[in-house]
This record gives sequence, structure tokens and C-alpha cells, in this order.
Amino acid sequence: MIDFIQQYSPVTQALAATLFTWGVTAAGAALVFFTKKVNPKFMDSMLGFAAGVMIAASFWSLLAPGIEMAEQMGHIPWLTAVVGFMGGGIFMRLTDFFLPHLHPGLKIEQSEGIKTSWQRSTLLVLAITLHNIPEGLAVGVAFGAVAANLPSATIGGAIALAIGIGLQNFPEGAAVSLPLRREGMGRTRAFLMGQASGMVEPVAGVIGAAFVLYMQDLLPYALCFAAGAMIFVVVEELIPESQRTQAHIDTVTMATMLGFTVMMSLDVALG
Repeated sequence: MIDFIQQYSPVTQALAATLFTWGVTAAGAALVFFTKKVNPKFMDSMLGFAAGVMIAASFWSLLAPGIEMAEQMGHIPWLTAVVGFMGGGIFMRLTDFFLPHLHPGLKIEQSEGIKTSWQRSTLLVLAITLHNIPEGLAVGVAFGAVAANLPSATIGGAIALAIGIGLQNFPEGAAVSLPLRREGMGRTRAFLMGQASGMVEPVAGVIGAAFVLYMQDLLPYALCFAAGAMIFVVVEELIPESQRTQAHIDTVTMATMLGFTVMMSLDVALG
């Protein structure tokens, strides 16, 4: 299987991987065809699981390989990690500050970013799209890194990252489509809005892979950048959203640990 995948260019690999992650987002959004409402405890646990996956992916698949690559390429490893990681966080903070968006479960008056007259549905999609930018970028950079032929970048590790990102995309698709359905939107339109949030991942994935192919000296920075962007999303959005209901906070916390364990196991086993 891995030999078959390696026949294609890193950009093609990244495109295929992010089309998969987009597909899982669509699968989550498709829950709207079967129900208007998912048990809040289950939904929060899924978001907690997603947070755990992203935390593990940020370290095992991005930050640690980035530090190792920096050392192999003669960079100052800790400085590369600091610049890249904080750069990713700052980039997401600026995007969060300017891009109009609304987190699930909040009133439209609580939308963030530049104030607009856009509909609630559009703002909800943009909130999840904000999650997906660093996820697509991370997958693209991981596949592009394999072309550098450094020991710390493996095709198995890139595949593990794509699988992990795909797993945590399922609740994100549902987090858009189900609230829209409960507000009276038709099933098909709610589904289309939910899956639309994942459309940015193939774009970001291709850009990430192409960038590191042509700018290999910046590869360690790119990996740490993607890690910083993902951690920002986890701390600023996923964890607060998953723990909004205090009654089952312990269950959600264990789901977060399970997500971390699953992603860690995938990376160690495949990477």
C-alpha cells in the first residue's frame, strides 16, 4: 500500500489525503439526514476526542520531526521550534481576529472577527473552516517533507497524520450541519453547509506540500508552524467548546485522552 502511494508526487499525495479528510467532514455533516439532534454528552466527547487527536498530531507528527529536521539541517533546533510554533499561533490569532465567524452553540451577537451582516449559517461554516486551514496545511507539509529524504519524515507518519485529522473531522462536520437543521434549515442545505467547511483542506494541503517542495530550507519551520496553528485551535476553540457543559466534563476529558492515545499510536505504529 505504501509503495503504491509513493509512486505519486508529494502534491498528489497531499491532495488525495486532504480529499479523504474533507470526505470525513462530509460524513459527519451527513448525520443531518438521520437526526436533528445528537446527545450533547456524545457530541462534546467527540469534540474532546478531536482535541486529543490534534494535540498528539501537533507533537508526534509535526513539532518533534520539525525539531529533528532542524538539527539535521544545521539549524538551531530550539530557535526553529520557537519561531515556527509561535508563528503558527500568531497567524491563527490574526485570522481569528479578522475573519468573521461564530462558534457552535453561541448567539449571533457573540460572533467574532470583523462585524458583518452575514447570515448565521455562513458564520458557523467559517468557524469550522478556521479549524481546517491548519489541518490541511499540516497534512500537506507532512507529505511534502517526505520528499526531503530526511530520516524524521516518513510516508507512514504522513499517512498517520491524515488518518488522525480525518477522525477528528467527523464531529466538526456534524457541529455545523446539526445546529442549522435544528434552526429549520432543510437537510440537504444543512449538509452542504456542513461539508463546505472542509473544502479548504485540499487547498491548504496542496499549498503546504508545494511550498515545502520548493522551499526545503524552511521545512522545519513549516512543520513547527503547523503545530503551533493546530495547538491554537485546540486551546482557543475545541477544548472550551467540548467542556461547555460541566455535568460530563470528566467524560469529555477522558475522550480527549483517548484521542491523544489513538493519534500517538497511529504515528508510532506507522511512522
